[in-house]
Amino acid sequence: MTPPDRPAALRAEGVGVTAGGRALVREVSLEVAPGEVVVLAGPNGAGKSTLLRVFYRALRATSGRVTLDGDDVWRMPGRRLARRLAAVPQEAPGEFELTVYEVAAMGRTPHKRAFEGDDAADRRVVMGALEDLDVAGLARAPFDRLSGGEKQRVLIARALAQRAGTMVLDEPTNHLDLRHQMDVLRLIRGLGVTAVVALHDLNLAAAFCDRICVMDAGRPVAIGRPAEVLTPALLAEVYRVDAEVTLHPRTGTPRVVVLPGEPERR
Repeated sequence: MTPPDRPAALRAEGVGVTAGGRALVREVSLEVAPGEVVVLAGPNGAGKSTLLRVFYRALRATSGRVTLDGDDVWRMPGRRLARRLAAVPQEAPGEFELTVYEVAAMGRTPHKRAFEGDDAADRRVVMGALEDLDVAGLARAPFDRLSGGEKQRVLIARALAQRAGTMVLDEPTNHLDLRHQMDVLRLIRGLGVTAVVALHDLNLAAAFCDRICVMDAGRPVAIGRPAEVLTPALLAEVYRVDAEVTLHPRTGTPRVVVLPGEPERR
């Protein structure tokens, strides 16, 4: 599925977030080029989810701003932003008394007038998104009776149904088995959208992204191609683990193997 909206340049300019007197994100500047896939990595509490929430306007930054092709996202009408940027949050939504189809069809809302029903084109988009996520067979099933992995795929399908050229996804592979983890990331990569994706699995990140931004204590500590960023020294510093990094013989991408024991002090 190719989104009709063109990929945009997504940019954080000196973004900071403070809550309860604690800095969650500290002066982050990051530019994602149109069509680029950037992974946010880092330990728990590094600020990844907070930064993503600022990107899709679920949280207002204390300082700095986020722009989409130079337009401040907070100055854009909500419907216009939703047509251009789709989000898959990490937080699980409340239980929906809706079918799988109805949940995925929420992605069409930005393209419709109030109380306007689905037309044939909407139905094609929604069913196409469900098929892409391998859940079309569940279209009539109650959403709240699905497994965690099935719910996750439906929520990603909802984002796909927005047909936005920019996507922000917070741990989209949560609850997914190995096959569906690969399918989801391959799909995102193949869409040609601008994407910022928070992932904990560094090997998946290395296989599917253009660049990795490693965060720690609210700040980026390294930004670059996976082979440049994923080094034993960085993993020891940020994750406090001893790890070997080699290039996979078939894919040529970095492969991280975490070793038992404490990392050597440098």
